[in-house]
Amino acid sequence: MKLIWLIAAMVGLSGLAAYAAPSPWEQPAASLADQVAAILGPGQAHLTIQNLSSISTDEIPAIRRLLTQDLKAHGVAMAGAESANTVRVTLSESVRERLWVAEIGEGNQTQVAIVDLGPIQPQQAPTVSGLTLSSRQILVARDPLLAVLEIPNGLVALEPEQVVLYAHTAEGWQEQKHLSIEQRRQLARDPRGALLGYGDGLSFDAWLPGVHCTGSFTFVPSPIGSNFDCRESDDPWAVTQPPLHLTESSGGATEMNVTVTPIRAFYNASRSYFTGVLAPNNGPDLPPFYSAALIPRVAGSAALLVGGIDGKVQLVENGALKPVAGTRDWGSDFAVLQSSCGAGTQVIASSSGEAASDSLRAFELPALEAVPASVPLTMDGTVTALWTTPDGKSVLAVVRNAANQYEVDRVTVLCN
Repeated sequence: MKLIWLIAAMVGLSGLAAYAAPSPWEQPAASLADQVAAILGPGQAHLTIQNLSSISTDEIPAIRRLLTQDLKAHGVAMAGAESANTVRVTLSESVRERLWVAEIGEGNQTQVAIVDLGPIQPQQAPTVSGLTLSSRQILVARDPLLAVLEIPNGLVALEPEQVVLYAHTAEGWQEQKHLSIEQRRQLARDPRGALLGYGDGLSFDAWLPGVHCTGSFTFVPSPIGSNFDCRESDDPWAVTQPPLHLTESSGGATEMNVTVTPIRAFYNASRSYFTGVLAPNNGPDLPPFYSAALIPRVAGSAALLVGGIDGKVQLVENGALKPVAGTRDWGSDFAVLQSSCGAGTQVIASSSGEAASDSLRAFELPALEAVPASVPLTMDGTVTALWTTPDGKSVLAVVRNAANQYEVDRVTVLCN
C-alpha cells in the first residue's frame, strides 16, 4: 500500500508540473535557438550569457537551461571554452523594449541573431500613502554648483574653480569668502565634485577631477580666518557623509569617541563617473556608478544603494549585490533622508531623462523593490546633484533653472 501511495503521489506531482505556468522566456529562447541553429547547423558551440537588462540574475540559469535545451533539439550541443564555435548572448533593453542578441562566431566569421521581445509593460507599483515632499530655495548662484555641504558654522559650495563659503544672516545665506582652486586639468563637460565635513564643524575636504583640497574656517558670525590647500590627486572621493558628530576631524576623535568612516570611491575623470572600486573594498565587485547612498537596516547595520551608469539600481547587503526593482524611472541622482514618516527612511530620487520635466519623488525600500512613497515634486529646472545634509533630515538639491542659474533647494518630507 505504501508503494502504491508513493507512486500515486509522484504521478500527482508530475501532473502539477505539467500544468505549471509556462516560463515567459520559453518563446524568446526558442526563437533565438532557431536562428542560431540555422546559422551554425549541427555541431558544438560554447554558450555565454551577458545580462544588461532588468531581468533578475536569479532567472539567468533558467534562461540558459532553455537555450541549451532548444539548441540541443536542433543538434547544437554545448561545449567548453576551447570550442571553435561560440554563441555570445546579450540580454539588453531600452526604456521601451527588450532585445536578446546572439553573436555567433565560426572561426573568424561572426553573424548576429536578434529576438525582439516587444515593448516592456510598465509595472504599477503600490504606493505608500502619507508622505509629501516640500522644497524651499535657500540660495542662487551664477556658476555651476557641483556639491553643497551645510555645517553648523555655515555652508560650503563647491564650484569648478573655487569653493565659496556662506554665512547665514537675517537675509538668508550670504557669500563671505572665495577660495580659489588651481585646476590643472581640463574638466569634462558635466564635471562632478564632492565635499566631506568633519565633527569639529570647521574642517572639510573637497574633490574635483584630479584635485583634492582641505580647508577650515571660523565664523563669528562672519569668517575671520580660513586655511585652504589643494593638490593634484587621484585618491578616492568620499561618496557618503556620515553624521558630523561621528565623523573624525583632523584633530582627533569625535566628542563621542566613536567614528564612522565615509565610503570612498575612485573617480574616472575622463568619463565623469565612479569606477566601482571602493577604498577599502571588502565587498563584492561593483559596477561603474553615478550615485551611492547608505540605507539603514535593522540592528544598526546598513546597506549601500548604488545607481549604475547602465541605469540599474542595486543594493549591496550581506556581501551580495542585488538588483532593486521599481527604479526604471529613476535618474542618475538620489539621496537618503531620515524622517518621522512611513518607514522612517526615504530615498529621494530624480526623474529619468524620459520625463517631460524634472522632478523628485520619495521611495521606500521594504525589501528589494522601490515603492513610491509620495507623488512627484516638480522642480523648476534640471536636477544636477542631490546631497543629504549631515543631520540626515533633509536633502539639498542643486537645480539648473531656465535662466541657466544654479539654485539650491532644501527638500524635506512632510507627514500627511
